[in-house]
Amino acid sequence: MEIFKVFHIEAAHRLPNLPAGHKCSRLHGHSFRVRIYVSGEPQPDTGWIMDFAELKQAFAPVFEALDHRYLNEIPGLENPTSEILARWIWQRLKPSLPQLAKVVIAETCTSGCVYRGR
Repeated sequence: MEIFKVFHIEAAHRLPNLPAGHKCSRLHGHSFRVRIYVSGEPQPDTGWIMDFAELKQAFAPVFEALDHRYLNEIPGLENPTSEILARWIWQRLKPSLPQLAKVVIAETCTSGCVYRGR
């Protein structure tokens, strides 16, 4: 069973490895929707896999690092595609959130990425 929590991050970026004429090579911003999924069995005493407040607390440092930032300036996000961003978030969450099942990034209403770790 999985639960998830959605976070909204406003950030700017550019994709420097694209040709100069590509629109995404220019500075632009997104209202990223990040879904963090954890998996497990509901605990007999609480009836839930995890308290959503714990999930929010685990994500707080990641949110602080990304929200209203220029992603290209963050170490590891010099080429901040959705794929690289999803992996970057996973690497920061997994040590403190062992039940992490997947990270879903939506950079627009119709485009995104799903990362389930290795």
